[in-house]
Amino acid sequence: MQHSRQDTLPQSTLPTGPATVTVFASPTSWIESDAVAQCRQVAAFDGMIHVAAMPDLHPGKGAPIGAAMASTVLYPFLVGSDIGCGIAVFPLKLKRAVPEKLAARFPDLDRALDPEQDADDPAWAVLDGEIPAGHIEGLGTVGRGNHFVELARIGTVFEPDQAIRLGLAAGDLVLIVHSGSRGLGERILRAHTEVHGAGPTPDPAGYLAMHDGAVRWGSFNRRLLAARVAHALGAEPTEPIVDQCHNLVELRDGVYLHRKGAAPGDGRDVLIAGTRGTHSYLVAAHAGPEANHSVAHGAGRKMSRADALRRGRAKHTVEELRRTPMGSLVVCGDRQLLFEEAPGAYKRIEQVIADLVDHDLATPVATTVPLVTYKTPDLGSTPERDRREQRRKRGRS
Repeated sequence: MQHSRQDTLPQSTLPTGPATVTVFASPTSWIESDAVAQCRQVAAFDGMIHVAAMPDLHPGKGAPIGAAMASTVLYPFLVGSDIGCGIAVFPLKLKRAVPEKLAARFPDLDRALDPEQDADDPAWAVLDGEIPAGHIEGLGTVGRGNHFVELARIGTVFEPDQAIRLGLAAGDLVLIVHSGSRGLGERILRAHTEVHGAGPTPDPAGYLAMHDGAVRWGSFNRRLLAARVAHALGAEPTEPIVDQCHNLVELRDGVYLHRKGAAPGDGRDVLIAGTRGTHSYLVAAHAGPEANHSVAHGAGRKMSRADALRRGRAKHTVEELRRTPMGSLVVCGDRQLLFEEAPGAYKRIEQVIADLVDHDLATPVATTVPLVTYKTPDLGSTPERDRREQRRKRGRS
């Protein structure tokens, strides 16, 4: 995997023709050359003005993830299929937080709520108004990939005044919800690409109307997910103190600002996700125009899913991945996903945060420490399979 000096020059603006690419990463940051190449390819699109690459930058399917891209032309392909994906943070009050007990109480977040059949579910009470876009498929579900719901506690507080403003103190509990539009965004993108491929939309207003519905749906669903979990854990649902979408496009000063795995950074509070085995960071973002008013959205992958699966199986057992080095628990019945989403598949979140600070894009407010990270329903104990994993590992050592 190539990792060239040019790719990691601090805040380097790379020549690409009419548009510029700025990489907000230090020489010690892991930035794949393929990801920078994708940024250069995007910079060559008609109407492109500037591409701001965040320190969590990594290659995507045809377009970089961890980038904010400003253009006079609207490209749905640059937003991707999970329109509205974002991260929300909800305060939570529990008398005791014993991970082993609470992990068993998480509801099945693969089972969607039906507005009619599940009309008496108390989680609905947190929602106001109609279901955005009338999209009822997948309501109350978290999804696959890197999506999760996590019970965490506030760890180190760096900025007490900012934490007080958010109503937080060290030791407080929060629910962190990372999820998107659960098929709605994919349907919107497919309708475009089947006709126009990766090209621009001929009807920006029409696309934006559907896009805005998916963004609202994502936020709507994050609230529903948090309420489902709060009730299951014996707590009262709360309103989010942070809820920022990182897959969207906005019209700003006459320019289309596409964000693909980049959070709005213009005076917003943002949760930048680490991994299930590391801290995450609440930050006060203050990114300017050179960064396209954006910040990183997470640690960013350093391994493909295939590499993470292959390397993980050679190094870890399933049971080892269900308890992290921090002592937290992972609820995940999908064994392959456990390996694909292992902490080692991601960059160091501390380096990502350091790069944002060094480039004056964000100020860390506090860390969050995972207690229980929910990925998929745990379908029950599988001791025999886990013993086979342990025997296989011993045979390789």
